Amino acid sequence: MSAVVMKGISKAFGGVKALDNVDFEVLPGEVHALLGGNGAGKSTILKVLNGVHKPDAGTIAVGGTPLTTHTPEASRAAGIAMNFQEMSLIPTLTVAQNIFLTREARTTRGFLDDKACETKAAEIFAMLEVKVNPKAVVGTLGAGQKQLTEIAKAISQTSKVLILDEPSTALAVSDVERLFTFLRKLRAQGVAIIYVSHRMDEIARIADRATILRDGKHVITAPVADLPIDTMIEHIVGKRSKGLADVHRGDVSRGEVLLEAKNLTGPHKPDNVSFTLHRGEVLGLAGLLGSGRSALARVIAGIEPAVSGEIRIKGKPVTIRKPSDAIAAGVALVPEARATQGIIPAHSVASNMVLSVLDRISGKGVVDRAKAEAITDDMIKRLSIKAASRDHAVSTLSGGNQQKVVIGKWLATDPDILVLDEPTAGIDIGSKSEIIRLVRDLAAQGKGIVVISSELSELLTACDRILVMADGRAHQMIDRATLDDPDEPDPGHRLQGAERQLQVEIQKALAFEAPQRQEQTQEVSHG
Repeated sequence: MSAVVMKGISKAFGGVKALDNVDFEVLPGEVHALLGGNGAGKSTILKVLNGVHKPDAGTIAVGGTPLTTHTPEASRAAGIAMNFQEMSLIPTLTVAQNIFLTREARTTRGFLDDKACETKAAEIFAMLEVKVNPKAVVGTLGAGQKQLTEIAKAISQTSKVLILDEPSTALAVSDVERLFTFLRKLRAQGVAIIYVSHRMDEIARIADRATILRDGKHVITAPVADLPIDTMIEHIVGKRSKGLADVHRGDVSRGEVLLEAKNLTGPHKPDNVSFTLHRGEVLGLAGLLGSGRSALARVIAGIEPAVSGEIRIKGKPVTIRKPSDAIAAGVALVPEARATQGIIPAHSVASNMVLSVLDRISGKGVVDRAKAEAITDDMIKRLSIKAASRDHAVSTLSGGNQQKVVIGKWLATDPDILVLDEPTAGIDIGSKSEIIRLVRDLAAQGKGIVVISSELSELLTACDRILVMADGRAHQMIDRATLDDPDEPDPGHRLQGAERQLQVEIQKALAFEAPQRQEQTQEVSHG
């Protein structure tokens, strides 16, 4: 008997058909990958299964029993648990309170028992072999720990079907490995796992079968063993492609130094970091979760002002104490947390796109609508944003298209220096290539760009130089070209070889920092 059978599922939003007569079946004890590009319908069909959306047509059966009531409560009662790509956590509650929200433990007198919830949460994290404090307020956590909390929330429910929508987006490599180990245990227990990821290498390692959607329609369901990565990409984008290996980097023509950081130290991280960014180049920041990459970006953008060190722009010292100082100096940051820091979901594409330039297109407090529409239409065309119209709410767009709106919003300011923190998180392989080509084009036009990414292949495709970081410190500046094997003719194999070399350099930086951290811990404990 199948764990899930969905037949003829259709769903439309505002005249746009997100799902068109889609069939989807998952077996007990399998990891089933659900793949597709931006707007393919992946998140929509999962939200239909989870009761968030009611289908316009079609039937759903879970464990052979028809699911006729389409609410999250009915889906949960049927044994379905889901973590969401756009995190559903409440920032003012603790980790444990979020994990057991609406399912709280209670004392014998009927009161909420936070201590029992914290104990259960600690057990889940111990099972995953990760460190997250159950008592920590979620709003104070980094993206990776929030992601782990979201996963813990899903697996805390005794479920027959576990849905993981982009679970590894913000996770370190080691945390992904632990998650995979845990998922294999669940699979052995007969749990059906639906796994969504844009990372093809993950799918090849963890999934048994895959279903691919494109433009809201079912394309193929097949064993992963029968779907080489290039075949998967072909089905996803509708044409032959080697993914990022197909992106032509072009020659870099470095100009003047646009940005110079000297011994830059933030409130927590970075720690005494120095680097230069030239006009016309893309500089990558590589390192694992907690390495200080995003903290460095926040210091440069004025979100967390530096406590010491100096920032120079075009050779002149600048004081950046708040984001408006950075914007005035020609620095724009596309933040890591798209849903909370990048967009206003309920507002239109046009409203979001011009947020950063309202002062330039307004007179006497009134926005020039024609200018706003012209900027929006230009960015929609330039970034190939898939939206029903500029007037539709950003929340109706797929995750990848929402990210393009965030990038477009900041490109509208025409910055000299653009800092991109995880710019392609939750974006399909075809759109990743588009974003990276855009980054290369912007550099060719004379902008200086800093890219932070957990995906090494993305850094290697986009960047001219890569700064390796660990524990808040800069360890090594690597010229991208030195990582290529000149004797390897195949672009895909060459990219994989460069990725392995970069991974080695990151591990070396971690190994160097480990004894330093231990020494500091001993000094504190003896002090």
